[in-house]
Amino acid sequence: MPTRFKKTRKMRGHTYQGYGRVGKHKKHPSGRGNAGGQHQHRLNWDKYHPGYFGKVGMRHYHKKANPQWKPTINVSQVASLIPAADLAATKKGDLLPVVDLLAHGYAKLLGNGRLQVPCIVKARYVSERAEAKMKKAGGAIVLQA
Repeated sequence: MPTRFKKTRKMRGHTYQGYGRVGKHKKHPSGRGNAGGQHQHRLNWDKYHPGYFGKVGMRHYHKKANPQWKPTINVSQVASLIPAADLAATKKGDLLPVVDLLAHGYAKLLGNGRLQVPCIVKARYVSERAEAKMKKAGGAIVLQA
């Protein structure tokens, strides 16, 4: 709003500017923002914002965002990560295909299902069942850091 339309321009010369002689129109009579939430505005805070004040639980210093990041994949799903060209070469009896689980977004190999194609799997974590199934099928496991 332009200054020329403001109430104060119209009220120039009037001693109290329409706010009366006693009350004195102060800027923030009850405080700015959330001030007074534990004092004069307590009823409002307790009614509409319960639990806003106070502490709950224990603090966790130096909390790491994702320490248990371990997306898993089963032995039965490993074959879907092998490119078609490598699958064809494997069936001819050439070298075993190498599957890097970390590059595909997985960290742990689990032992559910059957391994269709023997292969070499690179992973950070491997369950005992998965390792046994890989060796039985003629594949191998390489642990990564």
